[in-house]
Amino acid sequence: MAGGVFDLEITDGLREDEESDDDYINIADGQIDDAPPSSSFANQPNVEVVNLSEATVNPPNMRVGPADFELLKVLGKGGYGKVFQVKKTNGIDSGRIFAMKVLKKASIVRNQKDTAHTKAERNILEAVKSSFIVDLKYAFQTGGKLYLILEYLGGGELFMHLEREGIFMEDTARFYLAEITCALQHLHQQGIIYRDLKPENILLDVTGHVKLTDFGLCKEAIKGDAMTHTFCGTIEYMAPEILMRTGHGKAVDWWSLGALMYDMLTGGPPFTAENRKKTIDKILKGKLTLPLYLSYEARDLIKKLLKRNVEVRLGTDSSDAEAIKAHPFFSSVSWQDVHSRSLEPPFKPNISSDDDASLFDSKFTKLTPVDSPCDYSLSRSANLVFEGFTYVAPSVFDEMHRPQLVKARSPRMAHQSEGEFFSVSPVGCLGNFQDSLINSKPSGPKY
Repeated sequence: MAGGVFDLEITDGLREDEESDDDYINIADGQIDDAPPSSSFANQPNVEVVNLSEATVNPPNMRVGPADFELLKVLGKGGYGKVFQVKKTNGIDSGRIFAMKVLKKASIVRNQKDTAHTKAERNILEAVKSSFIVDLKYAFQTGGKLYLILEYLGGGELFMHLEREGIFMEDTARFYLAEITCALQHLHQQGIIYRDLKPENILLDVTGHVKLTDFGLCKEAIKGDAMTHTFCGTIEYMAPEILMRTGHGKAVDWWSLGALMYDMLTGGPPFTAENRKKTIDKILKGKLTLPLYLSYEARDLIKKLLKRNVEVRLGTDSSDAEAIKAHPFFSSVSWQDVHSRSLEPPFKPNISSDDDASLFDSKFTKLTPVDSPCDYSLSRSANLVFEGFTYVAPSVFDEMHRPQLVKARSPRMAHQSEGEFFSVSPVGCLGNFQDSLINSKPSGPKY
């Protein structure tokens, strides 16, 4: 194909009817001695040297799997798997720090809803791009596990900062609530209900700005006032309509925002008790107690977000987040500055290095990071539910070395030295290359 790609006329002088398989031999890289015709374009500024070899003419596939990541720390763990801090060891992004979420397939497929939630999380992370939402870089799978490679956010969980401070001052809370409101608004505009807003799911990047993570409980494809009925979330932040199983829409996220705001300003969620049942009873029927030290605007916003009657809850109508952004509590906020992330965060994480994990919970980070090998693999039919799980972020393609092709009928190459040729005005060519970038087969051994 070298002749076609580089517009060279390669012929051994035989007529077409005289050609046969015996007329060709394989030549190793660097053994082509005959120089192609010279060109007056050889010394122009836009000329680039291309080494002719199998690697440049036909680049090998870049496969991504567990073996491409070195485990550094444990960041969190749950019933279905763990979250690790990892370093990519080769290829594109080599040396870069990521968070790797590992999920056990066998635990997920036991429950149809868990399977649906896992697939939804993967789809949402691919589809929804926002500066307030964690970025998915890769997704791949082995016979027994699913892997999500996410940007590493060294600022840690908002939960840890809130635990350390006890409560936030209103200006501090206002900053975080404004960015979270923008994140929820973006999700709602994409037809997604978040349903799991809590301090543990809000991460800070190294500059101190907010990013939402953990989309396992999201509901996709919600249009307008459409309802869903899944019982899910964290009890203390769950809206009454979820607990009542009467059907719920996007307004549940605004209840959770109110509960989170209350938590930030008072040191705990608005309705808590010694057990799950009593907590639910309080959410459904308990009286909301607001400390007098809160400003009138803060108390008013909390009350309007924590309305049990969905119809009168702030943000329920078609205005969605705009009604919340217009509330007097945010009167000092420039929403343009919020969207552009140009506001100065109240807390700047003290990060010593790219792999600094000091702002994550030490009960996890002190553990030895081990991605336990799977001694089982799901059946072919069971694995079908995870078909299409693999993913590579577009930003990764932007960084890749693209095979260099010459535009149609461009000047011919000028010989530089053995095995090297000039190419004029090279253009990138990836074609439909994405599917070959992922190795979805086993490759070894709450973010």
